[in-house]
Amino acid sequence: MKTQINVEGIRLYAYHGCLPEETKIGGEYIVDVFMVYDFTDAALKDNLHLTIDYCSVFNICKEEMAIPSKLIETLGKRIYDRIIHAFPKLIETKVKVTKILPPMNGPVDKVSIVIED
Repeated sequence: MKTQINVEGIRLYAYHGCLPEETKIGGEYIVDVFMVYDFTDAALKDNLHLTIDYCSVFNICKEEMAIPSKLIETLGKRIYDRIIHAFPKLIETKVKVTKILPPMNGPVDKVSIVIED
C-alpha cells in the first residue's frame, strides 16, 4: 500500500537572499514537505515510533531555515537531504520552499522551488 504524510504550511521567518536588506530585515517563508512511504504497520499498531514524527520534520525545517543562504535552492536541498537521511524508509520525498513577497522590480506574491525524487 502506498501511503503519504504531508506536513504543509510550515511558516518561518528567516534571513535568506542575495540582497543585503534580505539578510538584515529577513522575510517570511513557507515550507511544505510531502513524504510517501508505507505506514500500514504504524496505523495497525497505533505506534508513533513506526511512523514519521511531524515534530521532527518541523524541527529539521526550522534548524535549516536558521542557517542563512543566498538561494532558496540551497536551503531546499539542505532540508530535503536532512529529511531523507532522518527517514530512510521514504519511497518518495518532495520539499517545497516558498519565499513570500520577494524583493523584485514589480509586484510578486511569492517564488518557490520544489525538490523531489
